[in-house]
Amino acid sequence: MKQKDFAYHVVELIQQDKSVIGLAAAGSWITDEIDQYSDLDLVLVTKNKIGGNKQKMLQYANSFGKLLSAFTGEHVGEPRLLICMYDKPLLHVDIKFVTAEEFHDRVEDPVVLFERGKKLTDIIHATEAEWPLPDYQWIEDRIWTWVHYVSVKIARGEYFECIDGFNFLRANVLAPLLHIKNRNQPRGLRKVETKLAPGDLENLKITIAQYNAQSIIDVLENIITIYRELRDELYPATIHRQQKIEKRSMSYFNRLKKK
Repeated sequence: MKQKDFAYHVVELIQQDKSVIGLAAAGSWITDEIDQYSDLDLVLVTKNKIGGNKQKMLQYANSFGKLLSAFTGEHVGEPRLLICMYDKPLLHVDIKFVTAEEFHDRVEDPVVLFERGKKLTDIIHATEAEWPLPDYQWIEDRIWTWVHYVSVKIARGEYFECIDGFNFLRANVLAPLLHIKNRNQPRGLRKVETKLAPGDLENLKITIAQYNAQSIIDVLENIITIYRELRDELYPATIHRQQKIEKRSMSYFNRLKKK
């Protein structure tokens, strides 16, 4: 498989580099779910800090293969990540550059492909990976203002803005909550087609709108219903429900539906 061939080629190269502590594979490698469409997620651990220094990151990336393109991951909040496209074979490879100290803080336990001594293995055994969970209160504090915002855009006829808002809510609210309901890591829309129960997948499908007022109104109503059901099922009693803004936003939306 091209992903594993590439990774083991990188191992051969970095073994000669004394500044490298180890290399690990994350993502679908961990669960042995790599297929022909998978990208490759690598974590390169070095003695000195390289992450955030684009020039040094590119030096490593260029040495690993025929690099077509590479850019850093500020758009996903991770400047230590270099997103690469290689040729022969055409392969998407994400390389995260961290020090041993930074390796302590991670969202999952990667598969160690190479290490000097047992440095990475010892860190994995001594610390715990923590996948970031959705902040229920953060969502509840915002959802009803978002509902009102989309309602206003419907009234104004700004349907593309509404559809874009639905995309945000689907990826950042509904999909993570549905993953949690299904006892998955809340990876947004990743693999919802295979990781969600059939009924939950159908719920996501009815949040996809067509470009017309009635479809957009129906979708917003579906999103509200699905969110309320998930809130009732998942949220602990400590989450403060924003009842005042919920009532006023729903009143505005219900008046809009009657027009």
